[in-house]
Amino acid sequence: MKRALLVIDVQNEYFTGKLPVTYPSDSYGNILKVVDTANDKNIPVILIQHTSPGENAVTFKKGSSEWDIHPDLLLRKYNYIVEKYLPGSFTNTNLESVLKELDIDTVTITGYMTQMCCDTTARQAMHMGYSVEFLSDATGTLQFSNNAGTISAEDLHKAILVTQAARFSKVLSSDEWLKNL
Repeated sequence: MKRALLVIDVQNEYFTGKLPVTYPSDSYGNILKVVDTANDKNIPVILIQHTSPGENAVTFKKGSSEWDIHPDLLLRKYNYIVEKYLPGSFTNTNLESVLKELDIDTVTITGYMTQMCCDTTARQAMHMGYSVEFLSDATGTLQFSNNAGTISAEDLHKAILVTQAARFSKVLSSDEWLKNL
């Protein structure tokens, strides 16, 4: 097994911007822990950075402080930064070629938001033939409301983990993942 750690959209928008991640409360600390361990074990770390297209972007506007990757993460070693414009990290990016260049067969999903970019990327990876690990406490989300209803951050997160475990990914806690390295 040759894995890469995908750190999806750990950008200031989720800390100081319009979309503060609230659940699980320790997700960011767990992300840093798995990045540090990946670096210690020579597992490639690939940062994914979301950009909203257009001059009038409300969130993830390129060049804004909210668009920036969280500064603590940038202090750590990483192999690549992949910029994306849609929820799936493979869509119109060079992620697949990077993974092929590194001879990766397994991707580990961390980052934000559980139900959007993490879920979409995990599904894409599985469809492309990769084994997928989805870290339950190193992904996160917030309460969500739209015309279909309202769901708590905890329930939304849990629903995605249950769905991922049913077909797409091996869902693990950070500690379980670390023990398996």
